[in-house]
Amino acid sequence: MIKKLIIALVGIVFLLIAAVAVTSFVAKTDCKVEREITINKPRADVYNYVKILKNQNDWGPWFKKEPTMKQEFRGTDGTVGFVTHWTGQSEEVGEGEQEIKKLVENERMETELRFIKPFESKADSFLILESVSESQTKVKWGFTTTFPRPMNIMLVVMDMDALIGKDFADGLDSLKGIMEKK
Repeated sequence: MIKKLIIALVGIVFLLIAAVAVTSFVAKTDCKVEREITINKPRADVYNYVKILKNQNDWGPWFKKEPTMKQEFRGTDGTVGFVTHWTGQSEEVGEGEQEIKKLVENERMETELRFIKPFESKADSFLILESVSESQTKVKWGFTTTFPRPMNIMLVVMDMDALIGKDFADGLDSLKGIMEKK
């Protein structure tokens, strides 16, 4: 009886391991979340504001979630290579860095996000600006990341868009409010 139970348990464990392995090879490994908004300001005005990472403290959602987070800055803000490092107390904010990787004048900013806590990972963030008219700018803000196998199984059960999409939308709403008051 005990021998049959042990064989059954070993079989179940084997099936679970096989299911995880198969799922990790058929599940997607990449993830993208983005939101957009139209701001009633010229593209150059919006670009000159968003390329300054320190300004994210005013419009980004994460500083609002934990305004006591510690921040350190390296380099010249608004230029390639500038880094902001944050340390928060909550798991939602955690610890990490954001570095400006690419700037295309009045068109886009690309940054690399390096998360340290509560877990290590990297993501690429972007802000894309398109003129709707001379006085209106469409801003698209988002990020892309890759989950290595077998961690990509989390994408089967986690809806990243539902988890953080609202944060991006809230941030863009704040950005719109700030820019349109200027």
